[in-house]
Amino acid sequence: MKMKKLNLVIAVFIFSITASFAQIYNPVKWEVAFKKFSSTEATVYIKATIEDGWHIYSQTVGDGGPIATSFKYKASKDFALNGKTIEPKAKTKYEDVFKMNVPYFSKEVVFQQKVKLNAGKAAVSGTVEFMACDAERCLPPDEYAFTVNIK
Repeated sequence: MKMKKLNLVIAVFIFSITASFAQIYNPVKWEVAFKKFSSTEATVYIKATIEDGWHIYSQTVGDGGPIATSFKYKASKDFALNGKTIEPKAKTKYEDVFKMNVPYFSKEVVFQQKVKLNAGKAAVSGTVEFMACDAERCLPPDEYAFTVNIK
C-alpha cells in the first residue's frame, strides 16, 4: 500500500513540474471597458497592451499574410452591433516570410465596437483571435474571451 502512495506522489510531482514548464508565453494583455453615450448607444473598448519587441496584426491583413486580428461577438437580444470593429491606423512593414507588406500594432492598440442598446443595459461578450510575433518567431494564434457589462 505504501508503494502505491509513493508512486502516486511521484506521478503528481512529475505532472505538476511538467505542467509548469508547459505554460504558454503570452506577450499580449487584454482589457475591456465601455463608455455609454445614451440609454441606446455605447462603445466597447478592447485594448491590447503588447510587450516591447512584439506586435499583433491588423484586421486588414491581405490573403497569404499572417493571421489577422478578428472579433466575434455573442448574439444577444439586449444589443445590436453598430458597424464593424474599428481600429486606429496601423504601422506597415514588409515581411519576407509572407512576401508582402503587413499592417501591425506594437506597444498598445485600442479597438472600438459601437453597440445599440435595446434595454438600456447589456452584457457584451465575445472573443478576439490574434497572433503575436517578434523579429524571430510567431506564437500560435490565441484567443481572448471577454464580457463587459454595460449599465
